[in-house]
Parts: sequence; C-alpha cells; structure tokens
Amino acid sequence: MKIYLRILLESIVQAKNQLVNNKLRTILSLLGISIGIFSIVIVKTAVDSLEYNIKNSFSKLGTDIIYIDKMPWNEDPQNNYWKYKRRPDITIDDFNAISKKVKSAKKSAFTVFVAGKTLKYKSSSVEGAYIIAPTWDFGDLMKLKFDAGRYFTRREYRGANNKVILGNTIAKELFLTLNPIGKYIKFLGQKFQVIGVLEREGDNLVNVMPFDNAILINYNTARKYINVRDTRRTGRMLSVQAYSDDEVEKLKDDLTMALRKERRLKPREENDFAINESSLFTKMLDKVFGTMNIAGFFIGIFALIVGMVSIANIMFVSVKERTKIIGIKKAIGARRLIILLEFLIEAVFLSLMGGVVGLVLVYLATILINNMVDFEMFLSLSNIVYGVTWSIGVGILAGLLPAYKASKMNPVDAIRK
Repeated sequence: MKIYLRILLESIVQAKNQLVNNKLRTILSLLGISIGIFSIVIVKTAVDSLEYNIKNSFSKLGTDIIYIDKMPWNEDPQNNYWKYKRRPDITIDDFNAISKKVKSAKKSAFTVFVAGKTLKYKSSSVEGAYIIAPTWDFGDLMKLKFDAGRYFTRREYRGANNKVILGNTIAKELFLTLNPIGKYIKFLGQKFQVIGVLEREGDNLVNVMPFDNAILINYNTARKYINVRDTRRTGRMLSVQAYSDDEVEKLKDDLTMALRKERRLKPREENDFAINESSLFTKMLDKVFGTMNIAGFFIGIFALIVGMVSIANIMFVSVKERTKIIGIKKAIGARRLIILLEFLIEAVFLSLMGGVVGLVLVYLATILINNMVDFEMFLSLSNIVYGVTWSIGVGILAGLLPAYKASKMNPVDAIRK
C-alpha cells in the first residue's frame, strides 16, 4: 500500500514540475481539456436547468390530479384535429356526474375561462384581464396562496355573491400602493368587492395558468353575467383529485366509467373525451431533453479529443525527457506496473487540473446567466461528478500509450540514451 501511495505522490510532483518547468506548453495543452469539460458540462447543466424549470412549472398541475378534456395532451392536435374537434365539450353536467358517482375522487372542480375583460377602479383601469370562474374546490385543488385576503366562503359561493380575487399583477396595476381588500371594482357591468390578492407567481418558462394576470369569481356568480355554456367564447377545464398518487390509476378507471355512462356511450364506442395528467408532459419532455443531452455530448467530445491528444503529447515528451531515470528505476528492480502507474496517474492528474478549470468556468457562467436573465440555472453535484469522471477518463486514455511505452523500455537501452 505504501508503494502505491508513494507512486501517487511522485506522479503529482512530476505533474507539478510539468507546470512549473513548461508553463506555456502545459497550459495550452490543458486548455483543450478545460474547453472540452466546459462545453460538455455547460450544455448538460443548461439542459438540466431548463428541464427543472419547465417541469417545476408543470408541477403546479399536481401529480395526483386528472384533467378531463376533448384532446389528449400527449398527442399533436394536428394529427387528428377534426376527430377531437367533433367531440362534445366538457360541461357542468360531466362535473356533476363525477361529483355524485366517483367515490375515488377526493375533490373536483369545473372551471370556465373568459378572456379580454376591462377592470375599473375609480379613474384607474386595466385591460385584457381574463376571468377564472371555478366551482368551490378549485382553491384547494390549485393550492392557491394569498398575498392578502382570502378565498370565497361556502356561503359566498352558494349565494353567488359579487366577490372577486385579483391576480398579483392586476392588483398592483389597478390599485398601485393602495390596499385592495374591501374595495369595489367594476367589470361585466357590475360592482365586485375585492376579498383577496393572490401571491405573485413571477415569470415561468411555461405559465400553465398565469394567475398574476387573472381575476377569480366563483362559478355561480359567473352564471349570472356570462353564458357559461357558450363554448365559442369560453374555455373550460374539469379537474379531479385522487386521494393519493397511488390511487390515480383507479381514479382514471372510475372517471372513464362514469363519463361513458353519463354520455351514454355504447360498449364498442370509443371514448369521446381524454383523460390527462401532468406526467404526460414530463414523459414527452424526457425524450426531448434526452436528445438535447446527446447533442451536447457530441458538441463537447470533439474538444475533449483535442485535449486528450494534447495531454498525450505532454506525456510522450515527459517519457522522452525521463528515459534515463526510467532505465535506472528498472535496473534497480522497479516493475513494469509501477512505471506504467506512475505516468498514468500523472496524465490523470494533469487532466483533472484542466477539468477543474472547466468546472469553475461553468460555475461562473451559471452566476452570470442568473444575473442577466430571469432563469434559474445551477451546477448540480451530479454534473460536477460527470465532469470529473470525464476528466479522469480522458487522462487515462491520454496517458495509456505513453505509460505503456515507458513500462516496456529496456533498462540498458534507456540508461544509454
């Protein structure tokens, strides 16, 4: 064990000597490794960060929530557009059937969306706000968080009271520095009292449901002023929550049976609705990001090959310069394995130094990107290990041939040279 530790220390000293005695040559050679590790890790870091940000946006849909729609989320609508277009729209009757008959549903909500409304408060106004008009359980399903105020009470929902909840951006544009809670705004030709302001969502890569620019009134209130059955002017969503992630599959089966019965579909008729969940998006994204990682690998591999050749050249020069020392070591009994390991470890150490520089550059790049754009980019531990592993692999490949050449030397010939 001591001899291997001694070999390791000697190899590190020799690598240090390479840097001290041949600064320009060594630095230029290690530059190839640094660029290669930077290229291969920065692409993987960017892809992982992009995947995290997008999946985090979709996570707001909930892993235990099923969404019923005309069209499936895991298929390009262009492929069967007219087939899905002819399907009946999701209605409040579907929601009522599920609420009454599906016992595996913990909560369910039917939501109507209406776009492009103007809000007024005294002399202030905001245009282009869209209305979300959900049934009672929507707040719990979407896990709504409030900057101020509260959600609708059961009494307000049943009584169809003119109460409204504002998105954070809408509230700031309409009231500026004033406290909106308790004040009345006007839209749909009616006065509504503000009872809550949602917590700011911020900018996401994918805004599944941008609450910052929305206003919420309850479904019963919306029915008084909006034709909620007009599918041309309103959007709709039916969401159903399972009791746990483990019961999602059972819920999907129960929903299918309940909706087929509600729509009176015959046994041989296919479903005229789609059962969707957020995992359909993430599965599609996994394929996309897998392809991007492969592309990033090939971008960096060419730079790594250049770096590997550079380190191999350094090691061949090192072997040539130390030929006489190698001969003396072999003459006094040093085994081939010892000589081979000495040069191999030296090559790996040099490669690791270049890899560390590459990783530092990646870290600095992530800080720069985070400060310049509203995008969370991070260098994960797995990507650090990924970069270090590549550095070690390149060092082994670069040093293998020079180390083998050194270990094969004849001691007599080596001493004479």
